[in-house]
Amino acid sequence: MHTGESVLGEADLSLIHALQVAPRASWTQLSAVLGSSPDTLARRWDHLTTGGWAWSSLIVARGGDATLYAWIELDCVASDTEATAVALAGDPYTLGVHQVTGNADLVLLVVCPDLYALDAYLASRVRRLRGVLRTRAQVVTRLHNRPYRSRIEHLAPGQVRLLTEITGGEKRPRPSGRTHPPLTDLDRKLVAELAGDARRSAAELARQCDTSESTVRRRLDALMAAGALHHHCLPAPRFSGRPVWALVAADVPPLEVAPTVAALTRLRHTRLITSVTGPYNLALAMWLRTVEELHEVTATLVRAAPALRITGTQVSLRTHKIGTQVLGPDGRRTHHIRPDVDAGPAS
Repeated sequence: MHTGESVLGEADLSLIHALQVAPRASWTQLSAVLGSSPDTLARRWDHLTTGGWAWSSLIVARGGDATLYAWIELDCVASDTEATAVALAGDPYTLGVHQVTGNADLVLLVVCPDLYALDAYLASRVRRLRGVLRTRAQVVTRLHNRPYRSRIEHLAPGQVRLLTEITGGEKRPRPSGRTHPPLTDLDRKLVAELAGDARRSAAELARQCDTSESTVRRRLDALMAAGALHHHCLPAPRFSGRPVWALVAADVPPLEVAPTVAALTRLRHTRLITSVTGPYNLALAMWLRTVEELHEVTATLVRAAPALRITGTQVSLRTHKIGTQVLGPDGRRTHHIRPDVDAGPAS
């Protein structure tokens, strides 16, 4: 059963992939790779973003103990499920809000500074919502790859190499296990401005933040080189050809976790792999073409990692939020939520 289809053309998908490779490349640089004029590319991107078909965002990543992720399952009053999801999508702590099948009504991916902040968020915000009957939290003990970092792989390898050469490649971040330096007030302003549109020019950012263009460029370059910021550029899933979000719960013997994760990260479908607390120790999130594909994918997971035991699956009936971006009932982006910069969500 198909729950959606790609309404994005070949040129649209190529442009999105190019911006995943080089998020702040100029239209002239992109033109040399994509074969369209800079003006055409700029108009196409404006059409995609204005219509909510795609977006480019920039949010903060923190290393070490400065960030805590958690998967939260919610049981809700049936008549209040959608309203609860909409309310939670407006919170800066939520990086994912999905209405799902299975033993829960909603699944959230939440990011907080620490356990105390997570407890406060659940107690003072989530559990006080009228429609919430019960919450179950599983803390992410290790994030094996970054959320929303996957690429759609539409460009030819030669185009990717050329674009990387033209733009000078992405700056290599520091190892993710290290804590990044504290953000300045200017850094916080820049992140807040770029969370909704990561392609805003240095000139526009300088005017908005009351500083110089050279200072803006210098701060962004330093933060990217330190691995403190991550771009993510995505098509709206419902129209991307992979509209079905699924969460797979799995259990692996502790001594088999490392080789299992290594095998899973090589698979195209596994977009996000997390070690978690609770009745199982791995949670894997992915985007699929169809609901039926879930059976094939879980079989592929087990073939690739024989120590893996699938303990449960959930499929999203509707996705309300991805990263900082809020999606409407038709699946298109409607607006973004300014991140809690001190909480440090990763992209």
